[in-house]
Amino acid sequence: MSVSASPVAAGAFSESERAAVYRAIFSRRDVRSQFTDTPVDKDVLMRILTAAHHAPSVGFMQPWNFIIVRDAGVKGRVQAAFADANAEAEAMFGPDRRPLYSSLKLEGILQAPVSICVTCDRARGGPVVLGRTHAPEMDLYSTVCAVQNLWLAARSEGIGVGWVSIFRSGALSDILGLPESVVPVAWLCLGYVEELYDQPELAAKGWASRLPLEQLIYCDAWGQCEGARDVPSDVTPPAC
Repeated sequence: MSVSASPVAAGAFSESERAAVYRAIFSRRDVRSQFTDTPVDKDVLMRILTAAHHAPSVGFMQPWNFIIVRDAGVKGRVQAAFADANAEAEAMFGPDRRPLYSSLKLEGILQAPVSICVTCDRARGGPVVLGRTHAPEMDLYSTVCAVQNLWLAARSEGIGVGWVSIFRSGALSDILGLPESVVPVAWLCLGYVEELYDQPELAAKGWASRLPLEQLIYCDAWGQCEGARDVPSDVTPPAC
């Protein structure tokens, strides 16, 4: 079945519109403990999920689902699963890193008013999907695009998002009763926040620092083209 499409204008945004997009990108943070008790309204949540659903996906397969979790019992089981895995994770770091690691707040599962588990249905679209014929992992990458859309839309709504990733394999699938073909990609904690760090929290607390962009740009092949490393001054992150 053919579908007719009508082209629309594809010009640049206005200066104020462009500034808003970049502000959302540069001021997005991984929120762990700054959530307020204010509930997230259904209409706001649906706007955020609509933005996530409009993410690009390879072969237009749209492999994602969004499991909204408000139940305290489910959150408690997820938090316990995190705590078990986090104890293992801490032991993986050297003695010089463990004290700082143990001081970090790495989740807000019980504090956030709502959580969303973003999943990827690896069977969606059948055994042969355009764009996945030689790179089957593209469905997972597409789902991550939905996560980023969700995160930026939430930032524009004044809602903080925290991505919790420290779980043993299979833990979230068991708790949420996921089918075999469906894998959890992201557990996201959502809630309103009154303040945000003016830089990533892990940078503010001394865990890591942002790599210089000019050291990450090559041209035509790995390691080549020093001249490609001039970073335009007009994309410098603005003050939050």
